[in-house]
Amino acid sequence: MQRPLVKVCGMTRIEDVQLCVDLGVDLLGFIFHPGSPRNADPDFVASVKTGKVTKVGVFVDQTADEVIEIMDRCGLHAAQLHGGQDSVYCWKIGPDRVIRVFWPDTYGSPGALVRDLDDYAEVCGHFLLDAGTKGQGGTGKSINLKILQDIEIQTPWFLAGGLGPDNVRQALTANPSGLDFNSGVESAPGIKDPAKLREIFRILAEME
Repeated sequence: MQRPLVKVCGMTRIEDVQLCVDLGVDLLGFIFHPGSPRNADPDFVASVKTGKVTKVGVFVDQTADEVIEIMDRCGLHAAQLHGGQDSVYCWKIGPDRVIRVFWPDTYGSPGALVRDLDDYAEVCGHFLLDAGTKGQGGTGKSINLKILQDIEIQTPWFLAGGLGPDNVRQALTANPSGLDFNSGVESAPGIKDPAKLREIFRILAEME
């Protein structure tokens, strides 16, 4: 079994960034949303050097031009869009740089979710399926995996929503391309827990 990509979101401290890089995280997420307790300072993000690890900006309310400006300033490789942005917006950012968020719990049926995913397939490099209904994530709520059981998603996708050591094995049953960790690997909002992060990688190594 090939290990899924691992993304850790809500980075606010350089020591957490360094630990994630050392452990082998594939993507690091920095939130640019003032309403989030994990809101990142652009100067801090710009100063972070991650080597081969992908730097992702999480955006909710900004215009496409504002997102592009922040990406350029902070050296971001991708934009994770949480605000229900349309396909024109995604095209402007660049399809290969877009991680578009969807909330399966808001759909009446798996078929309705698939139709939306298909509509965005050409304008997104990745999808991210999150728990809840909207916002920047990090709520700690887990996604209902039942809606994903009978659908096939062609675009590479991340599974998010309260993922941590206690439920990562269950999350893998959905066969996602990647796993997105945030509140489930924290001791407090924006403060990552080294023991939980190490446990995640221990579990994933076990399953390879």
